Amino acid sequence: MNIGLYQSASSLSALERWQETVAQNITSSQVTGYRKRTINFSTQPAGELQSDPRRPVGSEAGVPTLFPKVNSGINFVSGETQPTRRDFDVAIQGDGFFQVRRPDGSFAYTRNGEFHVRADRTLVTGTGDEVLNAGGGPITFLPNGDQVAINTDGSIFQGETPVANMSVQRFADNAQLIPMPNGYFVPAAGMAPEAVTQPELLQGYLENSNVTPLREMVDLVIISRAYEANQRMITTLDQQMQKALDMLG
Repeated sequence: MNIGLYQSASSLSALERWQETVAQNITSSQVTGYRKRTINFSTQPAGELQSDPRRPVGSEAGVPTLFPKVNSGINFVSGETQPTRRDFDVAIQGDGFFQVRRPDGSFAYTRNGEFHVRADRTLVTGTGDEVLNAGGGPITFLPNGDQVAINTDGSIFQGETPVANMSVQRFADNAQLIPMPNGYFVPAAGMAPEAVTQPELLQGYLENSNVTPLREMVDLVIISRAYEANQRMITTLDQQMQKALDMLG
């Protein structure tokens, strides 16, 4: 068995995973509040290649065989804020997520503060999910049409009348959050959010994604070159094996 052939094939599979992640980051780089997907590589022991087949596995004569292991993750570093001057656009400064309720009644969490007002005067996300207040209910505005002001602490006023306090939640370990469509995250089983008591919100701003497209393009070049190198390695090993078979045949 030529272990180098399997190592190169494993590397090709890992590089394909990396390329898919980079492509997703580039595609979503303009999505408000998007969090960059990351890929890390580590070596995974996979048995030993022994110089003396009579020696048991794990003996000093064995040579460790290592394969790349792909570890995926999410970068939760905040993106830059961009002014929009729209009353219902809100950006979080620092830690925390907006809490929303989906049609099935489940909760989700997002950094995308591009909100709208539904026909019944309820504050919703771009996909129509309800934005929740600190008490866990929907945020509903008054029919008088007064100007809406969202303060840095999350309190919402319509004219001089207080309407609600926006729910901003945080988690002890963001790495345990599960990404969902529409820029949402849901906690893993057993995780519970805690309210951010002193949030820092900016009305009339949106948080950009934390993806740097130029960095992702550089990664695509690195992936392409590494992929070609492993393909050449496989071709070379295959030719060597064919020569050995021809000589033995």
